[in-house]
Amino acid sequence: MNLPWLLSALIALPLVFGTVLALLPGLKAEPVRLLAIAVQILLFLLSLPLLLALPSSGYGFEETREWVPGLNIRYHLGVDGISGPLVVLTTLLAPIVLLSSYGHVKDRVRQYCVLLLWMEAGMVGAFCALDLVLFYLFFEMSLIPLYLVVGVYGGARRIHAAFKFVAFTVAGSLFLLIAILYLLQKAGTSDYPALLGLDLSAREELYLFAGFALAFGVKVPLFPAHTWLPDAHVEAPTGGSVILAGITLKMGAYGLLRFALPLFPRAAHQAQNLFLVLAVIGILYGALLAWAQTDLKKLIAYSSISHLGFVVLGIFAVSTKAAGGSVLTMVGHGLSTGALFLLVGMIYERARKRGLEDFGGLARTMPWFTVFLILATLSSIGLPGLNGFVGEFLILLGTFEEHPFMASLGAIGVLLGAIYMLGMVKSVLFGPIKTNQTATYADLSAREIGLLAPLFVLMLWIGLFPGFLLDRIGPAVDRALQMPRLEQSAVPSPGLPCETMDRGER
Repeated sequence: MNLPWLLSALIALPLVFGTVLALLPGLKAEPVRLLAIAVQILLFLLSLPLLLALPSSGYGFEETREWVPGLNIRYHLGVDGISGPLVVLTTLLAPIVLLSSYGHVKDRVRQYCVLLLWMEAGMVGAFCALDLVLFYLFFEMSLIPLYLVVGVYGGARRIHAAFKFVAFTVAGSLFLLIAILYLLQKAGTSDYPALLGLDLSAREELYLFAGFALAFGVKVPLFPAHTWLPDAHVEAPTGGSVILAGITLKMGAYGLLRFALPLFPRAAHQAQNLFLVLAVIGILYGALLAWAQTDLKKLIAYSSISHLGFVVLGIFAVSTKAAGGSVLTMVGHGLSTGALFLLVGMIYERARKRGLEDFGGLARTMPWFTVFLILATLSSIGLPGLNGFVGEFLILLGTFEEHPFMASLGAIGVLLGAIYMLGMVKSVLFGPIKTNQTATYADLSAREIGLLAPLFVLMLWIGLFPGFLLDRIGPAVDRALQMPRLEQSAVPSPGLPCETMDRGER
């Protein structure tokens, strides 16, 4: 399927429509919201070929042209089995987020729709960009609307949370920008495929890798740069939390796998043990903190830190199995955690509270809510047959082949996840009734069921038929991990022999 215009359309449509809506202040709220939803549904339909027609090698739907000829910066777009599923996940969650806004966004509706459209353009662009300068622009473009969504539409401490979010991410991105400018000066181009194999000294590679890894590690967020995430989640409106957990965090992990490891293989090799340790700390630390929470939103926020620890563990295991599991987990986590945040938002709209101690016995009066919360929980803890299982199983399997101790510690995180998530379900749905108001909470409406249903269909489909995505993810991950200069030039660091780089899968 030859559609070289498709990726540009996926970026331009939300950007143009968002700008038009921003410049027409006289429009009423509901027509604006309906138009924005229609545009986002169209974008989702347009994105489906990215899964159905990916090439077996190289990039699909590739588009390249000169952008800044004097600096050899190119407008270069393309997708493969790593980025294609993430683009489709983005276009799927965007209309669901806007549909969910009926319950919690009553004021400044037009501005909210504009911000979500601009944010979607930035996120899609970041996943599609194959020029580093272009990637950086889209990477930052998605940051500003999310900052405004948290700061304008969030809770009581929204200004503090928004400032902390932007301070952490901008500080990290500054190092990324410096590294990209150095590469541009060194190679005379910022085009990613042309930079693969660039002759760099060991010191240059280490510093450049540090710049990339710091920016992407903050975005994941990887321990110890995770402290901005719980505040942002707690204060963000429901839609902001869904976008943040479902898409924004994945941009950091995507950057590590797409750019940091292939461009700087020797430095990645030397830093492998460090990132494996940080990933395992994130898994266990996030799980323990989630277990200790009494606020439902904080619980799910800390669980995201734990799940993204698995993603980083799989990436730095440098195994096709493990890294493929990481990409699948990114997609699955977007579905399950997105659903969990939507459900927490729905119960908050009814009760105006979200503490574990505030609920009990909801299964008696809210059967649809009960079904969806149980399914989302089982997906999150990795029940076989649902989407959460396959990705984390592949991560642990691929990691265990070369790093059995790290994989064993990671497996403890799976157990902890089951403990705190099932404990939450028991308390909220089947615990003793805490207040007489419980009987007054209305069950999910048809609109709420309708926006949750696609997520759960996909959870089941990925859990039962993971091969559809894995067949597309595998070749792309394998290419990303080949690291052409590693075998010839890597100098093993103490305690980290070259054999740990999984030769059989490079």
